[in-house]
Amino acid sequence: MGKTAKYLILTIICLTAFSVASEAQFREEAFTQTYNEQSDSTETSDTSDKLFTFKELFGGLAHKQDLRIGTMFASSMIIPGISQIYNRDWWKLPVIYGGIGTCAGLGGYYLHQYNLSKKAYEAAYAQDPNTPLRIDNAAKQTGTWLLVGAGLIYWGSLMDGVICYKKDVHPHPGRATVYSILLPGLGQAYNGEYWKIPIYWGCLAGSIHFLVTNNTNYERFKRIHNEATNPDVEYTGPITAETAVWYRDVYRRYRDYSIVATVLFYLLQVIDANVFAYMHDFEVSDSISMRLEPAVMTPETFYAFNPSAQVMPGGSSIGLKLGFRF
Repeated sequence: MGKTAKYLILTIICLTAFSVASEAQFREEAFTQTYNEQSDSTETSDTSDKLFTFKELFGGLAHKQDLRIGTMFASSMIIPGISQIYNRDWWKLPVIYGGIGTCAGLGGYYLHQYNLSKKAYEAAYAQDPNTPLRIDNAAKQTGTWLLVGAGLIYWGSLMDGVICYKKDVHPHPGRATVYSILLPGLGQAYNGEYWKIPIYWGCLAGSIHFLVTNNTNYERFKRIHNEATNPDVEYTGPITAETAVWYRDVYRRYRDYSIVATVLFYLLQVIDANVFAYMHDFEVSDSISMRLEPAVMTPETFYAFNPSAQVMPGGSSIGLKLGFRF
C-alpha cells in the first residue's frame, strides 16, 4: 500500500474519532435556555441524553424522529450513505457506492499490477543487471490517483449530507462545526465571517510548510548519521556523526512543534465556527454606557449590600457610584 493510501486511511480514522469526540463538545443543546430544564419525565435532558444510540440512529433512518447532525455525520463516516438515507436522497446512493467501489477496485488492481512488475524486475535484476524488464510506474500512478478519487467521492458524500441536513435552519451550529471539520474555513464562510478565512488558512499553511521543511531536514540528518555510524560503509562526508545527531534531534523537535501547531490551528477554527454560530443571534444594545457620580451611603442602602449587618459602621458616608447600562 502506498504512502498516499496510508495517509488517506489515517485521515479518515482521525476524522471519525474527532467527530465522535466532538459531539459531546458541540452539543446543540449546550447553549439553549432549556438545557437544564426538566423534561416531561422526571429526568433532566442533560443526564438522560446519550451521545449515540442505535435507537436514535434507526429511528432517524426510519424518519420516525429527528437525527442529530453529529450522530448522522459520525454514522456516515463509518457507513457512507447514512446521511443520504436520512435526507431522503435515495438516488445518490448508487452514485456514491458505484463511484467509491469502482475507483477503489480499479486502484487496487493497478497497484497490484505495479507490485507484480516490481517483483518481476527485482527477480530479473538479481540474475541479469541488464534485464530489459522495467517497473510499471504508470500503473502505480494510476492506482494512486484512483484511490484519491475514491477518497474524494467519500468526502463529497459527507459534505453533501451536511449541506442537505435541515436546509431551513440557519445558522445551524452543528452544520458550521462539521463544515469546519471537513474543510477548514468553510464554517467561517457559513457564518458570514469571511475575513477569518485568510487568517486560519495562513496559519495552517505556515504550520504545514514548517512541518514539511523540518521533516525533510530531519530525514536528511538522520540519513547522514546512519551513514556515518555504519561500520560497513566508508563515510567521507563533511558532517560528523555528532553534528548530524544534534541537527537530527533539533529538527525532530521542530517537526513535532509544527505538528502540534497544525492540530491546534485546525481545532481552533472548528471551535470558532461552532461558538460564533451559536452567538449569531446574540444581540447587545447599542446604548451601552457607564455612569460615575457621587453618592451618599445611608444605613438603608448599606443594608441592601450587607443584609447580615446590624449597624452601619460610622453612620452615613460619601463615595462614588459606578453604574453600567446595557
